[in-house]
Amino acid sequence: MFERLKKFSVNAKAAGQNPAQADAVSSWADAQGFSFAAAGEGQGFSLTGMVDNKPWRLECGRSSRDYLLGEELRARAELKLDRGASVLIMSRPLKEMLEKRAYGIYTDTVQTTADPSLTEEMRWLALYPEVGWNGLPEAFWDRYAVLANQRSHAVGWLDLDLAGLLLSWPEPGADAKLPFILMLLRGKAYLRMQYTPGDLPMLQHATLIFHAACKLALADRSTDIVCD
Repeated sequence: MFERLKKFSVNAKAAGQNPAQADAVSSWADAQGFSFAAAGEGQGFSLTGMVDNKPWRLECGRSSRDYLLGEELRARAELKLDRGASVLIMSRPLKEMLEKRAYGIYTDTVQTTADPSLTEEMRWLALYPEVGWNGLPEAFWDRYAVLANQRSHAVGWLDLDLAGLLLSWPEPGADAKLPFILMLLRGKAYLRMQYTPGDLPMLQHATLIFHAACKLALADRSTDIVCD
């Protein structure tokens, strides 16, 4: 037993959290009915759960994108959605930064389209146009950009409540410049964002957003997003 506790302590420190912070996350996860696991050295932790009988997983660890500084939260849910529906909600400063980077790559005659710096996020900007509609607060459109292969898919998924959650991050947590992506893609839901280790309120709110986004996608049949 003591060896397991010692190993857990080492893993928590390697994940950028002290044991007390990891214990707080574990206790909160348990109260919510989520499974918590500290990963190997330098790999952070993971949470798993179910939303309407569909499995989801959220991980915290070292960033896999250079636009995310420090730690990263990334979540994925196997919702079995219509694979033709593609909707991305992206923080506007991140979209503008990626557009500038992509433009620099495209105009550099030395580089090619096979350049590894052309990330999947940049390709999304080329594939999906930005869409908008009335009914959401101006503050939302100031902070986020919505891209979709069909506008109706975005309208059917992103309602006023989800927009409100995306605008109500706990203080002094995420500001408008924080890199953030929430999406429906390839039949699944995804979240990716920059994270400060030990910031439990931000973790809780990110999980709330992701869970709400999954439920909305599963509940919405007005645009045939969900596959039976």
